[in-house]
Amino acid sequence: MTVLVLGIGNILWADEGFGVRAVEAFHRRYELPDDVVLLDGGTQGLYLVNYVQEADDLLVFDAIDYGMTPGSLKIVRDDEVPKFTGAKKMSLHQTGFQEVLSAADLLAAYPRRLALIGCQPVDLEDWGGPLTPPVRDAIGPAVDAAVAVLSVWGVAVRPRPVPLREEDGLLSNDIGHAAYERCMAG
Repeated sequence: MTVLVLGIGNILWADEGFGVRAVEAFHRRYELPDDVVLLDGGTQGLYLVNYVQEADDLLVFDAIDYGMTPGSLKIVRDDEVPKFTGAKKMSLHQTGFQEVLSAADLLAAYPRRLALIGCQPVDLEDWGGPLTPPVRDAIGPAVDAAVAVLSVWGVAVRPRPVPLREEDGLLSNDIGHAAYERCMAG
């Protein structure tokens, strides 16, 4: 069994970067077993098909316009994910990820279990802008929700004795969350 924890989004479009920033935060706070893959999927679209095909279980972080209060989280599971049409999304990768799920299904390699942790964005159109405060504040609760989902799936998630510094994380350069936010403020 393999589990894929995936963050998707574009960090250059304000709240669109939620999924990537959430998977970064998850990585800094938790250690995972060897059969769990943690991936910043960014805007890779169809390039993610191979990863999805190899996953028995798939957990995704993403910014989705559900029409809810900004910063609200919604967890959608299993068959609801590709069929969920209540969310109006203005994302650069929305079609690409729906196509990834459809391609995996057509190839008879669809994950056994699927959970999407979506966050209601404030702004998906601010090119170069940082996460808005409500979305930034939702990262911690989204990570906590992911730990709960993974626990139900039987994944042994362990808190790191000392959380990783950002420079030791998935994006250990100037596009890491804190460094990017500092650049945007200056």
